[in-house]
Amino acid sequence: MVPNCLYLKMLSSGVCTSTVQLPGKVAIVTGANTGIGKETAKELAQRGARVYLACRDVPKGEVVAKEIQATTGNQQVLVRKLDLADTKSIRAFAKDFLAEERHLHILINNAGVMMCPYSKTADGFEMHIGVNHLGHFLLTHLLLEKLKDSAPARVVNVSSLAHHLGRIHFHDLHGETFYSAGLAYCHSKLANILFTQELARRLKGSGVTTYSVHPGTVQSELVRHSAAMRWMWWLFSPFIKTPQQGAQTSLHCALTEGLEALSGKHFSDCHVAWVSAQGRNETVARRLWDVSCDLLGLPMD
Repeated sequence: MVPNCLYLKMLSSGVCTSTVQLPGKVAIVTGANTGIGKETAKELAQRGARVYLACRDVPKGEVVAKEIQATTGNQQVLVRKLDLADTKSIRAFAKDFLAEERHLHILINNAGVMMCPYSKTADGFEMHIGVNHLGHFLLTHLLLEKLKDSAPARVVNVSSLAHHLGRIHFHDLHGETFYSAGLAYCHSKLANILFTQELARRLKGSGVTTYSVHPGTVQSELVRHSAAMRWMWWLFSPFIKTPQQGAQTSLHCALTEGLEALSGKHFSDCHVAWVSAQGRNETVARRLWDVSCDLLGLPMD
């Protein structure tokens, strides 16, 4: 028997009520060719933003871009190649974007992998920590000056309630000693929250604010690597959010006025949410920042 509180948690669904319009604004959404990312990009385009769909699968992204253009009437929906499992691709994306655009107002780090069989990125990082954390860490770092120059600007990092089961094992960050696909995902989602908090601390006074979000339990392609999870999603499908519902908290944090004082906070259903004790550990957050910089060859400022 599933407890009533779980049903309520699955059914609960905050809605972004902001009426902010975005003409002249520029946004990037990673993983925007499907699921939550697609719905997030569609809403930003509907509000008049110039939206970059940063996708690994460019042909699929082009189909989605045309769909969004037709739905919204906004032709400023662009697709660019971004493979977060390859730092060369991330650097190439950032280089081209910086050459192409004068501003960046919204960066939504939405893409992710979940419960993959053990594998490594092109740079030798375990896939979950490599894509979900290090890939977005590098992308954000490379675009940070553009965000500052465009302030007020916002960075939204899509995390998960699963961070409560996460730990940052600095001695085995890439799961070479012990690996669990489920726990690897949880660890990477904790890293998203710690990154958000440390980024907020470092950006204080810059006009750039950042937020992490739990989108809810959403019907998406994230569970494609797990037959058990696909079965669970099917079983509980009446209680699982649609991608449009799952995009609401990302949109809330990207658009709602007056959130500046809450930079670094974690949101769920468009409200500030509780994070685990590990997710509030400033020492771990700072160490993770330094370790991430070291792995990516970035200066530790």
